[in-house]
Amino acid sequence: MQRVIQLWLLWRRPPTAGVPGKNIGLRRATSGVSPPGSTSPRALNIFDRDLKRKQKNWAARQPETMKFDYLKDEVGSRIADRVYDIARDFPLALNVGCGRGYIAQHLNKETVGKFFQADIAEHALKNTLETEIPTVSVLADEEFLPFRENTFDLVVSSLSLHWVNDLPRALEQIHYVLKPDGVFIGAMFGGDTLYELRCSLQLAETEREGGFSPHVSPFTAVNDLGHLLGRAGFNTLTVDTDEIQVNYPGMFELMEDLQGMGESNCAWNRKALLHRDTMLAAAAVYGEMYRNEDGSVPATYQIYYMIGWKYHDSQARPAQRGSATVSFGELGKVNNLISQEKKSK
Repeated sequence: MQRVIQLWLLWRRPPTAGVPGKNIGLRRATSGVSPPGSTSPRALNIFDRDLKRKQKNWAARQPETMKFDYLKDEVGSRIADRVYDIARDFPLALNVGCGRGYIAQHLNKETVGKFFQADIAEHALKNTLETEIPTVSVLADEEFLPFRENTFDLVVSSLSLHWVNDLPRALEQIHYVLKPDGVFIGAMFGGDTLYELRCSLQLAETEREGGFSPHVSPFTAVNDLGHLLGRAGFNTLTVDTDEIQVNYPGMFELMEDLQGMGESNCAWNRKALLHRDTMLAAAAVYGEMYRNEDGSVPATYQIYYMIGWKYHDSQARPAQRGSATVSFGELGKVNNLISQEKKSK
């Protein structure tokens, strides 16, 4: 299922309502934050996690940080909608890569009893949004969760897992900390995210500098998500995709918003800087190829949503292979019998 939704923005948006949330405590889990430059032994070291921590901390310290929350707030509300779709309450929940708490603000205490919010950026945790749910802030890396097995009834994650070096390990750890019959609901950027920006930069850099470097980080393909979730131990999987299109005055305003979100590229193979002429050419290409009728330019964010459950004996299971008593061929005869009965009437 795919839905395309447009968000129309006015540049220099006024700050939205909200105040820093009051947490029960800020708990620093020393075992949960990886040392600078570290990664799990089996992982491809694609992203500079220490740089990503600095980028998120810088974004959280900005005086008008709320004006950049529009995308993460929107996706957070959609994660919350999926939580409400499940007809049960969750006494203990965890948000992996919570940022400023974009999911908790959309949930209520009748659904979630207590919320642990974990992130690598301490300044984001100190500036979380207000929520009625009792919360505990934990300084921890998504790749090194400092929680015991079978701890949480619900784990959520919104727009964070696309920056981890070892996504299979992160999903396995989420599965590990879930209780049996617990559910994981997550969202991450998909492969078509910011394709307009990527194409414009590549064309401009090739024309001006004779080649191009990656300026938009690599993303996971939707076809891989189901396999990764199953490999981590989840069952009863659901994966779907949305596209959110945001319109900006120009390419430079888009790049400023990405920086304000803490979503600047942190891949190790990124190019340190682009020449001024190349940037101006990219902005011109962007406008020429994608400009809307009103003069704004669109940016597409593809979002993958995933739901997976930890196994429990009470869950419905498929019947054993070969145990069926009716074949699909006989089911076809049922339709013929029904149609004949209608004609006789």
